[in-house]
Amino acid sequence: MQAIILAAGMGKRLKELTQNNTKCMIRVNGVTLIDRMLHQLEKLCLSRIVIVVGYEGKKLIDYINSLNICTPITYVNNPIYDKTNNIYSLSLAKDYLCQEDSLLFESDLIFEDAVIKTLIEDPRDTLALVDKYESWMDGTCVKLGEDDSIDEFVPGSKFKYEDIKSYYKTVNIYKFGQEFSKTLYVPFLNAYEEALGLNEYYEQVLRVITILDNPGIKAKQLNGEKWYEIDDIQDLNIAESMFAKEDGKRANLLQERYGGYWRYPQLMDFSYLVTPYFPPKKMRDEMKASFETLLTQYPSGMKINALLAAKNFNVHQENIIVGNGAAELIKALLERFTGKIGIIRPTFEEYPHRYRETDIVCYWPDNEEFRYGTEDIIQFFEKNPVENLILINPDNPSGNYIEKKELLRLISWSKMQNIKLVIDESFTDFAEEENNTLFESGLLNENPHLYVMKSISKSYGVPGLRIGIMASGDVDTVDRMKKDVSIWNINSFAEFYMQIAEKYNKDYKISLEKFRKERDYYYSELKKIGGIKSFPSQANYIMAEITNGMTSSELTKILVVEHNILIKDLSEKIEGTDRQYVRIAIKNREENDKLMKALKEVLENGSR
Repeated sequence: MQAIILAAGMGKRLKELTQNNTKCMIRVNGVTLIDRMLHQLEKLCLSRIVIVVGYEGKKLIDYINSLNICTPITYVNNPIYDKTNNIYSLSLAKDYLCQEDSLLFESDLIFEDAVIKTLIEDPRDTLALVDKYESWMDGTCVKLGEDDSIDEFVPGSKFKYEDIKSYYKTVNIYKFGQEFSKTLYVPFLNAYEEALGLNEYYEQVLRVITILDNPGIKAKQLNGEKWYEIDDIQDLNIAESMFAKEDGKRANLLQERYGGYWRYPQLMDFSYLVTPYFPPKKMRDEMKASFETLLTQYPSGMKINALLAAKNFNVHQENIIVGNGAAELIKALLERFTGKIGIIRPTFEEYPHRYRETDIVCYWPDNEEFRYGTEDIIQFFEKNPVENLILINPDNPSGNYIEKKELLRLISWSKMQNIKLVIDESFTDFAEEENNTLFESGLLNENPHLYVMKSISKSYGVPGLRIGIMASGDVDTVDRMKKDVSIWNINSFAEFYMQIAEKYNKDYKISLEKFRKERDYYYSELKKIGGIKSFPSQANYIMAEITNGMTSSELTKILVVEHNILIKDLSEKIEGTDRQYVRIAIKNREENDKLMKALKEVLENGSR
């Protein structure tokens, strides 16, 4: 068996990275794509490797010759790489195709050894390697029939988004049997070139062949094996985190992205905090029905969006401001504060990050579960006076919760002390206590020192819309903040969501009831796992201490590498202790059970 690598392309979308180098010479974590691929092929004891070069061909050949690859390498030159597509590159190597069984690769791929292994070990002689379609994928797809038959090749021009559930993406790795190449592929390749020219893709020939009664090629489905196609700098960035040499580095790189995990195949995100039970399908369908209008029309300005938010949260328009996520409002509000600010740690770090470090006064609860109540807060900050105080309720990451009657006591105390009090109730809706919100016009107007913050992402399940709100009786500050932020600080999709949200209040209540039941199940299952101690929570996550001697970074690393599960390592949030803590989001039953199984395997069975 031989390998054929198509490496003639220019890789224009990688811009300056391919100005003087061919695409396969870009580096992922310090190793070029071609270096990695050739050393993977070296393990297969192939008869030879045929490489079709073109753009910067001499430089590529010189580089490959410096790699000390033992397998014989033959080069084929494509002199018109800038005027043709890869059908011509493959046609230049067609004589080699007919001489023996071949593995065919495009050179812009990165993959783990298991990808080739699954192809090599399959006894069938001619296979197209495919993977279930994901939103990050681009290019040719296929539809499959029974027994891995390929019913249809679907080029990008024929792609239909309504059919994505039935699509499989071609990985651009193939196994061609010699007989298939001689009797089918090469004859059809010649005819296709003669009829349609050289500016085509070699997969178009396969598309024609699959129309035959006996096309001679089947699909080989991947099952979680890692691969990625690198077409632009974002692909390169993602590939570096997927294929980081050090497992710990991979976990760190993933967490540093702060989202966008849909581009990572099969990754389950238990780090970010979003309810799995809202919005309902009808609401999503309503938004989809207006997609074109929302995409092509400007949103309203702040005045109208504040009116929509006021309607949804039963406060007056002058008391509320809408932000591009709560993060925008946190920044805008804290820029107006002066003096010292009280922070209860561990916490959501966006608040302390937005304030002067020298003016932060931290209260650390003196217990391993980081529990505290109103009396604890009062006692600490009477001894350590501040002008401003931040409370997240339930707190993040501890899940600590203070009931509303105790919050009212804190509000009264802070008013007497002339302290500006920010209460973030982004997770309040998940709590068991009913009618616990502070979004009440009377309460706000009686306490103009109170600022109530809420992220809509968490409990309403729409983080992609980026909506946050803040309400206060301090109408002057609210008004100034409205002038500080952009007049179009939220998009049309976010505005439309607020426009229709009230119709789905009943669905929202049902989603919260369903979530609380799942949280009870989740907590009870966590308690059954050895090596981890979970703490009660009123939020949509649970904080837990690792008790089997493993560090939080080790657990995070193992879950990512071995189980494709991302959790939150709290080692950076909780300093000055050798105790090891993590935060784990609560998702739907299927995902939660997968997490429990993985935790049990890692913590009890010593998977390292």
